[in-house]
Amino acid sequence: MTAVQLNAMNTELWQSIGAIADSEPLMKRLTRYAKKLVKEKNDPTLMSKDEFFRRIDESKQQYERGEYTRFSDKEEMEKWLNSL
Repeated sequence: MTAVQLNAMNTELWQSIGAIADSEPLMKRLTRYAKKLVKEKNDPTLMSKDEFFRRIDESKQQYERGEYTRFSDKEEMEKWLNSL
């Protein structure tokens, strides 16, 4: 994103905030939503749609190459998971 695009988005954001600034309920909703966005940004488990599908494709390729772990029963799988 270019500096010009970022500046335009920043201006639009502040104009939107100004339009609802006189409404306490809307400001509370905005604050809750902003906190939610910050949590999402800091969550290392989240990934983009592209990253998700890239990882799926990579897993399919590993399977096709025979690079996978097979379990004969639930206990064997649990033992393997607990060893991680």
